[in-house]
Amino acid sequence: MQAGQFPYTGPLNPIDASAVVLTGPAGQYVMQVRDDKTGIFYPGHLGLFGGALRNGESFEQAAVRELEEEISLNMEGRLTFLTRMTIGFEPMGAESVERVFYSAVLSADDIAEIQVDEGQGYDLVAAEPLLLDRRVVPYDAFAIWLHCNAIGRT
Repeated sequence: MQAGQFPYTGPLNPIDASAVVLTGPAGQYVMQVRDDKTGIFYPGHLGLFGGALRNGESFEQAAVRELEEEISLNMEGRLTFLTRMTIGFEPMGAESVERVFYSAVLSADDIAEIQVDEGQGYDLVAAEPLLLDRRVVPYDAFAIWLHCNAIGRT
């Protein structure tokens, strides 16, 4: 990509969404390896599992559904609210959207059962290399940073 060239050229369609900060039993983060193709935001980056709300869904219902669809895990009743972000798209002629983040700890058995149905796969990464050395979707990186600091203070 050349300097100043923006890789996403599709139509802007911001929508409310949920994502889940998943950690494994050793504290590593379970990250989606996003598809490396044009037409999506942050291709080839690591990101959290999650996605857009559908009609009438709560943020938590959307998070549970997305985890079932993306990694075949039923996480109903296992999510803890982490934070909420408002992302303003007004400069681009659209409205603000909400992105709500939850967290959950996966067991070794949960990780063994992961079947990735969206993206290139998943990776288990410790916090420091994840935040310092890897390409991570920016708003997901912020949620992970917040999670690291929140669990370090409890």
